[in-house]
Order: sequence, then structure tokens, then C-alpha cells
Amino acid sequence: MVAVEVVDVTDELKNTYDVVVIGGGAAGLSGALMLARARRSVVVIDAGAPRNAPASGVHGLLAREGIGPAELVERGRAEVRGYGGHVVSGEVGTVAREETGFQVALADGRSVRARRLLLATGLVDELPDVPGLRSRWGRDVVHCPYCHGWEIRDQAIGVLGSGPLSVHQALLFRQWSDDVTFFSHTLPSPAGEEAEQLAARGIRVVDGEVASLEIVDDRLVGVRLTDGSVVKREAVAVASRMVARTGLLSALGLRAVEHPSGGGEHIPSDATGRTEVPGVWVAGNVTDLAAQVGGAAAAGAVAAAQINAELIAEETRQAVAARARGEVPFSPEMESRVCEAVLGDRRHGL
Repeated sequence: MVAVEVVDVTDELKNTYDVVVIGGGAAGLSGALMLARARRSVVVIDAGAPRNAPASGVHGLLAREGIGPAELVERGRAEVRGYGGHVVSGEVGTVAREETGFQVALADGRSVRARRLLLATGLVDELPDVPGLRSRWGRDVVHCPYCHGWEIRDQAIGVLGSGPLSVHQALLFRQWSDDVTFFSHTLPSPAGEEAEQLAARGIRVVDGEVASLEIVDDRLVGVRLTDGSVVKREAVAVASRMVARTGLLSALGLRAVEHPSGGGEHIPSDATGRTEVPGVWVAGNVTDLAAQVGGAAAAGAVAAAQINAELIAEETRQAVAARARGEVPFSPEMESRVCEAVLGDRRHGL
């Protein structure tokens, strides 16, 4: 008989890290993994409310096709911890600028300091106020054809008009089914080029406001209009308004702005995730509304590499200055001076 020791992994929040990652989805965990492998002290603070929680699986992710969202997160957390990174459950309340970085305060009263921040909080899908949409979200109410198109292929699909991308969405879903109906809902009926495109692709247009979805035996069976008529459908696609979760950074002057696509609000950044606020990077849906899991993870890795490069440049400047003062590289005196410059009165000293 072999005795097996069960170890509960509990990450305690230290006082200071090189990088605090806010958000523990694909982007945040990927960034933390890259930083931990770069021998940086890093912690991921995750509120545990992933956007894709209602979905049965993650699709289009190479070598992990169909993996459950929760399993993917647990695998990512284990990998981060395997390289010495920390993952802490908690909700960030405020973020404040300090002389040497940032102070991140959690809603439960804990706080932590960071030299740099990586924001990977994702977004919130705002849905039209139609009974049934939210409860079926991620099941037979979907938004992305590349995430869910295969699963509803050849079904009777309804596309609910909700914004400037709705006609485009109907044309996309036509790739997966030849039975697509566009419900104009509260939008004007498609006209001109859009009407011609829908007609050419055999997409029926139903005008009139949608009252609710028809559910029978926990299955979507139709779309009910306000005039009482029901159009049989097996799945409904709707373009949500996607709004980045960024309220916690408003004190730093970093606010979400309208995305050029008209599909929601995001935090602008350069190609590496660098924002206009020094020391703050973003990755994933918080900046790229259309990013799927693979793209979000890649963006997290790119941002992390840039953060590490910036920290190296900072530390190199300090080392050059110390050398100019005649200090021996990596001596106790030099480390004490560098710690003082970076951490102030929180340095350990030697």
C-alpha cells in the first residue's frame, strides 16, 4: 500500500512583486508564466469570474481543442506556480501610483505593491434585454462563429439585430448553416447593400421586435415576436456590446474608450500591450475585443516579455550608475542601494 500525501496549494500574498497581474484568464496566466520563467516575482490576482464560464469548451485552441474553461485555468495556474509564481483569489478594489510603482488594494483589505502592472481583466458582454438570452448564453445563444459555429452547424440559426455588426454576423453564420434568419428587432430593417447581401446569401429577414426566446425541455425552440408569432429556431446568435473591465484603473487616468469597430469599449495600447500610463500593460479582451483564447494567451506572453525588458533596462541603468560610483557589481552595498532605489523603505538591506 502506497501512502499519498495531499498538499493544498495556498498562495500567500507577499508585500511586493516585480509584477502584479490583475485577471487570471488566458492572457493573465500566460503573461505570468512568461514572467515567472524569466525569474521575476509575479502574482496573479483573480476574481474568478471568467467571461467564458458558461461555455462547455474552448474551441480553436491548438492542442487543447474542446478543453473545459475551468480545466484550462487550473492547468495554467499549476504551470505558473510550477515556476514560482503566485496565484491569489481576490477582487482588486483600487490601484494607486506610488513613487516606485503601484499599490494594489484588494476588496478584502489586503494590499500589495508592484513595480509594473499587467491588466488582463477581460470584458463584460452586455446583451439586449430579451428574456431568455442571458440564461441560454454560451449554450444555444452564442456570439462568435469561430467559437461556436461548428457546434450549431446545419441548425436553424437566428441572428438578433443588436448593433452595427449584426448584419456582418448573419453573413458569417451563413457559413455554418443554410438556414439563417435575421431578426431586425429594434434596428431598422436592412436596406440597400446590406439587404442585397442578405438576400443573395438566402438569409431571411424578419422585421419586428423580439419579445422572448421560446424554451422547451431546456432547449431553445424558437423566437417569439411582440405580435405573438413564433419563428422556429434551434440557436440564436447575438452580437453583444463588449465592455472592458477597467473601472479599477480610473484613478491612474486609464479609461476605456469606444472601439473603432463600434462593438464596445476597450483600453487602447500599442502592439506590445503598452498603455499610455507608464508601467501599465494590457493583454487579452480588455484591449482586443475580438481576441479568442489563443490570441489572448499570445498577447499576455508578448506583454510579459516587454515588461521584463523594461525592468532589465531599469536595473541596468541602476547598475551602470552604481559602477560609476565605484561600487563592486553585485556587492551587498550595491544590492542595498538598488533595493533602496526600487523599493524605498520596504527594502530588506544588507
